[in-house]
Amino acid sequence: MPDATSYVQRGDGTPDGLPSRPDDTRDEVSGDSSNGPAPELNVADRAIPTTLDGIRQPVAEELDHFRDYFRESMRSDHMLLDKITQYVLRQKGKRIRPALVLLSAKQFGEVTETSYRAAALVELLHTATLVHDDVVDDAETRRGMFSINALWKNKIGVLLGDFLLSRGLLLSLDHNDYDMLHTLSDAVRRMSEGELLQIEKSRFLDIDEDTYFRIISDKTASLIAACTKAGALSATKDESDVERMRVFGEKLGLAFQIRDDLFDFSMQDAGKPIGIDLQEKKLTLPVIVALREAGKRDRKRIMRIIKKDEKSRSDLKEVAMFVGEHGGIDYARTRMEELAGEARDALAGSPPSPARDALVGLTEYTIRRKR
Repeated sequence: MPDATSYVQRGDGTPDGLPSRPDDTRDEVSGDSSNGPAPELNVADRAIPTTLDGIRQPVAEELDHFRDYFRESMRSDHMLLDKITQYVLRQKGKRIRPALVLLSAKQFGEVTETSYRAAALVELLHTATLVHDDVVDDAETRRGMFSINALWKNKIGVLLGDFLLSRGLLLSLDHNDYDMLHTLSDAVRRMSEGELLQIEKSRFLDIDEDTYFRIISDKTASLIAACTKAGALSATKDESDVERMRVFGEKLGLAFQIRDDLFDFSMQDAGKPIGIDLQEKKLTLPVIVALREAGKRDRKRIMRIIKKDEKSRSDLKEVAMFVGEHGGIDYARTRMEELAGEARDALAGSPPSPARDALVGLTEYTIRRKR
């Protein structure tokens, strides 16, 4: 990772060599398997997969079937709508959200038609929120391709998001999947409230640790928890099993977001920021903790830097050094690993199986990933 001193500023205030608008965090949970093979994690004499290919393997056939199922769920007789939805389908992700649904279902039995509907509902509602986010952010790209609003303008982007939302609602209502619809609708509500809370708090830069966890729980963890809960609901009526899977998804989502926040700093050296969050005046866990532990004079000095609309490379380095010296990096890493452990603990009540092993492996992948 480049040293903090190597960053220079572009005209838009973004460190040189970095995207001016990174992909939405929720879109990044899929990760990337291009970093080479990861080591296998051995737990209780079982080989636990920690690569995405290994994690998806127990539901590989089901994911292939789901791809066709999802394509059908987006089909429209309206020529323009069908053209746009086919374009959306070409924006290939890593299929982690449907994999989470299907793995959560398979550890309680077989993947059923209800499981496929749950996975489709997750993808439809999530895709709708991303399309709307691109409109709000005036984003020009999504997953390396032009965004819908960049090609067809904002009005069509909003209408497409509405269409996808309605398809998801009807898919559930037509089959009386009320529990799953309630689960996903609640996740969308929480995602919206988390975003609004972050906007509100960012205006005054007064986010403490409790508020931070409330925000990331709503913005990020809620959707992952909805995936695992919906998958369980499609395969079991045992309320304790369903609740364990919800807890697993919530803890996994929190750990994921902290790992994402640590990308603003090097995991090996606290003085190497990527700097995107700092440029956007976002107070993430490492910064919040460092500010809490620092003296009044240092706290004021760093807050003056964070409040700047444009920060120099020396500003980024100064904040990064401050965060490292006051324990922000170490604290965030420890909390991330604790949450990953709590996610694994939530699976302890389920019998060993390839699906459970894959979910355990996903907790390790989440905190070790490189992007």
